[in-house]
Amino acid sequence: MNQIIRVINKQMELQMNKRKSYQIVLAIFFTFLFLAGCSTTKDYVYEKQPGFENVKAGTFDNGKMWTFDFPPVKYFESQYNFSPSDEWFENARLAALRLPGCSASFVSEDGLVMTNHHCVRGALDQVNREGENLPENGFFAKTLEEERKVPNLYIDQLVLIEDVTDQIKSAFESGKTDEEKVQKRQDKIRELEREYSKKTGLICNVVTFFNGGKYSMYGYKRYTDVRLVFAPETQIAYYGGDYDNFTYPRYDLDVAFYRVYDENGKPLKTKNYFKWNKDGVKEGDLIFVIGNPGRTNRLYTVSQLYFYRDYVYPYQLTLLKGLVDIYSDYLKKHPDQKLKYQSMLFGFSNSLKAFTGYHNGLKDPYLMAKKIDFEQNFRNTINSNPELKNKYGKIWDELAEFQKEKAKYFYKVNALNIRGRGGRSLYFQMAADLIDFAEQMKLPDEKRGPRFKDSVLANTKEKFFPKEINREIQLAILMLQLKDMKNAFGSELKALNDLLSGLAPDEAAVELDNKTIVLNEEEVKKLLDNPDDILKSQDPFIKFVLETKKYGETLTQKSQEIQQKEQAKVQLLGNALFDVYGTSIPPDATFTLRISDGVVKGYEYNGTIAPPFTTFYGMYDRYFSFAGYQDWDLPERWKNPPAEFDLSTPINFVSTADIIGGNSGSPLVNKNLEVVGLAFDGNIESLPGNFIFDDTKNRTVAVHTAGMNEALQDIYGATRIVNELLNGKIVE
Repeated sequence: MNQIIRVINKQMELQMNKRKSYQIVLAIFFTFLFLAGCSTTKDYVYEKQPGFENVKAGTFDNGKMWTFDFPPVKYFESQYNFSPSDEWFENARLAALRLPGCSASFVSEDGLVMTNHHCVRGALDQVNREGENLPENGFFAKTLEEERKVPNLYIDQLVLIEDVTDQIKSAFESGKTDEEKVQKRQDKIRELEREYSKKTGLICNVVTFFNGGKYSMYGYKRYTDVRLVFAPETQIAYYGGDYDNFTYPRYDLDVAFYRVYDENGKPLKTKNYFKWNKDGVKEGDLIFVIGNPGRTNRLYTVSQLYFYRDYVYPYQLTLLKGLVDIYSDYLKKHPDQKLKYQSMLFGFSNSLKAFTGYHNGLKDPYLMAKKIDFEQNFRNTINSNPELKNKYGKIWDELAEFQKEKAKYFYKVNALNIRGRGGRSLYFQMAADLIDFAEQMKLPDEKRGPRFKDSVLANTKEKFFPKEINREIQLAILMLQLKDMKNAFGSELKALNDLLSGLAPDEAAVELDNKTIVLNEEEVKKLLDNPDDILKSQDPFIKFVLETKKYGETLTQKSQEIQQKEQAKVQLLGNALFDVYGTSIPPDATFTLRISDGVVKGYEYNGTIAPPFTTFYGMYDRYFSFAGYQDWDLPERWKNPPAEFDLSTPINFVSTADIIGGNSGSPLVNKNLEVVGLAFDGNIESLPGNFIFDDTKNRTVAVHTAGMNEALQDIYGATRIVNELLNGKIVE
């Protein structure tokens, strides 16, 4: 807990320093009180706060995540005197790749793929063999034969882009009600995806741009034989740990390499790859980040952003803080379990820091003044045109009302959402699964779901109970979940009162853990053999789920009805946005391929200046300055580097390119489409980039190609990888 407090205090200090740079004394802009069972709504005032009346929207507040559908050729020419050809964009698109949750790229004609170490953590666990600890010790395949295939991993390459806007908009407009419009749009999207997949043999998805102003069909070629080639130790890839995460200066070797193999089990031959520039970049150089940014909300209305500020982010932060505490405390007690749970903790810690930054950004009156100014200008443009005003003039007020309606159900719907990873215990999930099983067994075979038909029922029952349950962690998550329920309902839900039996959530969790049978494999098997007994069970979790099921479904239905109406208005807002601005501003990120431009540049922070580059000297300075601190310890092979290892080599650098989660693993390339770096993070000032981009301090943090070369060659002896990178192909 003390570590979490230190991180939060550090983050608050950074935010205060950030605010000082505006040279404005901030008034109290926002206070949030997480009330138990709160169902009151807020009447928002869409005006700039005192002292911020003259703040104006910036040219690139909506970012620079340009699509390959309509790349900003004229902007590149005017800004950088650079006019890339259609062939340039095609080569860039086909060399770029997408992993589950991350980005990547081909960096040799023999299918070598570059991405981040933190994008391969799951793969390291999967290919780890008995007696090994690859996350701690790293992995290097000295030969092709030693490269290890990662089960169930795939890599996607975007090979098809087609505009399908007219078909989807026509389907939407054919609906008579908001709900019908949304349904018809979804039906048309599914129809087109099936049609294109059948026609092309590709993985086809419709991508929504500008909240529905434009739609494109993206077709992906999927590679399924993916093998791990190299990954350094987690300690050096995540150097500085959670303290340094989302900060700069940084000293991380956050790089890893896969290789794609063809259907014959040979390294894939591809003509589309990024060549390697061993010298990297210098200050002021133009760079492009080509990757798949996950999601942004930059085109949300101010009322939608307020809903995130006051409801969504505070709720998520409460759960994430609880999960970080749970897994941190567990690993302190059980350090031998680090290999199994460290990645989980990294994920929750990373999300906590990110969502804290998003939330802080929405509480920043300077940034919100810019959003308000953009919205006012947009509305004024609409209202000054009678035709546009008639079509779109009421959208903002209607969306504001929907936020108030959503708020009435938000906490309760989430509290009764008992499935999922984040803050949801197995106790409730197992109870719900048992009830589903019993209800399915009441149906004739032909009406049951696929998993419950007689032909596969034995297999379903065999796999019903989890292979492994960590009771200690599950009990801690149950405590967190019961607190969430108590916050949402107070004393108004009888089923919850019965479950708690007058005890505080933590005490009740211990009592319930002692009473329940849902995590007892033998008892669960008995219930599966006698499904009628499930619905008559007196188990406290089964009773609770049964008693709240209809109520929860009713709440969810009401919430979904509001969201459907909101989606219909968001579609109209997208049309309005495109009618006014066209492609002069980029659409929100959708975890699809984008190209972002920027220059290598440091920035002012904390009363000083952050350099554009860091070197290995700085990494060793951290090691000696924080002697005894685990986060800045070095792997053994790094503690005494060979004489030829050049400490002055750049390891990380920053640029003004626009990225967000999902861009991890994106290559940074120069005008010649040569790799000069590898994106792995943003600085703390970049976190509000979820809803606004400000290149004054927003920075992409990347691994430098020179630093990768130096480490691969002199620390790891990975000469075959270095030779392949420099030559663009396998060197025998």
